[in-house]
Formats: sequence, structure tokens, C-alpha cells
Amino acid sequence: MKSYYLLVAVLCTTFSCSPKNEEIAETLTSENEIQKRNYDEQTTQQVLDHHFKAFVENNLEEVMADYTEESILITPDRTYRGLAEIRENFVNAYAALPKDSTSVTLIKSLATKDVGYIIWEADAPNFEFKNSSDTFIIHDGKIVRQTFMGVVTPK
Repeated sequence: MKSYYLLVAVLCTTFSCSPKNEEIAETLTSENEIQKRNYDEQTTQQVLDHHFKAFVENNLEEVMADYTEESILITPDRTYRGLAEIRENFVNAYAALPKDSTSVTLIKSLATKDVGYIIWEADAPNFEFKNSSDTFIIHDGKIVRQTFMGVVTPK
């Protein structure tokens, strides 16, 4: 399979490929490079643990310390890009999940290479979060990509 990726990249570089074929070759080469990397699962788990603890404590500054300006957070309602937009997401989340009257339960947390995954639930004064999950891509100790999904029910 590695030879195939290299062959496609070489062919598209040597011959004039259409932009579509060049994009495919670039994607395949990038995916091959990603597979070669050896991510530290311990670091991934540490970032997950730090992030969840800071989230439960409504500690905005500690939560934001896990992101970079290049980070992207995808939710069912909106995609947040960069620190300012991601901060906006958490300001809104903390308004819905006040620390003093919300209980948050971590159901599962696991890390595999650069991917972190959590399942959690929360009971807040005005909302109930069930079957909530976040997936994180963590590079160099920072969350570079995150997705969130959950069933949020108003009370």
C-alpha cells in the first residue's frame, strides 16, 4: 500500500495530473505520513484528563490552554475555528452548565495514539445532557481537532 501512495505521488508529479488527481495524491501522501508518526498515548490521555477536569470545574483559562489558534471544534450547530471562537463556545457552555448546580459524570475515557474519546452525561438546572461524546485529535500536547455530540434536553 505504501508503494501505491508513493507511485501515485510520483506519477502526478512527473506527468501533468488534473487538479483532482493531484489532490488525491496529496491526500494519500499525507495519510501515509500520519500513519508513520508515533503518537504518545500517555500525552493524549493527560490532555484528555486535564481538559475534562478543567471543563467540569468551569475553568475557562485551563480549558483554553489545551487549544491553539489552529484548533477546530465541530458541534452539531456550528464549527468553531481558533481561540476566540472556541472560547465563545465554552462561555456559552458554562452558562448552560453552572458549576455550583450541575453534576457531570465521565462514563468512559480512552486514548489511542493521537485520538482521545470521552463519553459523559450532565444534569444541569435547565438542561440534561445524555449520551454526550467528544472526540479529540491531540498533537504536541494540544487539541487540534475536536468534535462534540450529545442529546441535550431542556427541562
